Amino acid sequence: MIIRDATLADVVALVALEKQVYDEPWSEAIIRDELAHRTRIYLVITEGDGIVGFGGVMLVGDDAHITTLGVAPEARRRRLGTRLLLTLVERALDSGSRHLTLEVRASNTNAQRLYERFGFTKVGKRHGYYRGEDAVVMWALDIDAAEYQERLDGIRFELGEAA
Repeated sequence: MIIRDATLADVVALVALEKQVYDEPWSEAIIRDELAHRTRIYLVITEGDGIVGFGGVMLVGDDAHITTLGVAPEARRRRLGTRLLLTLVERALDSGSRHLTLEVRASNTNAQRLYERFGFTKVGKRHGYYRGEDAVVMWALDIDAAEYQERLDGIRFELGEAA
């Protein structure tokens, strides 16, 4: 398993994976546009020759907005989403971010639990954000503080990685 930056060479695989993961997948044009932005970080997780997960973050001043996080259905329950999110958070911190935010489907309680492990708290809803469903808005504040680093160290330890 390797986590690396997404490239334009990954677009076809990302489009296919988006269709497996989301009811409202991003188009090829959106993915290409996102990869071209200087204020975005997109990562993929590969096994062998294939991409089995992806994630992205948009950097806006002190804030980092998790734009997407997905793992192929056949690769789930192996903590790949946790590894991707950890790497995205680390990259956001390296870029000077102090706070994280995201939207998640109100019905996606598994994702909400993952985000809560990373210190995200529910702060509101966006009604109708997804076709026919509300989004829960979540924030993690002060990710540059020592307490948050301790949280990340704990997650690394759980994953069997050195802190």
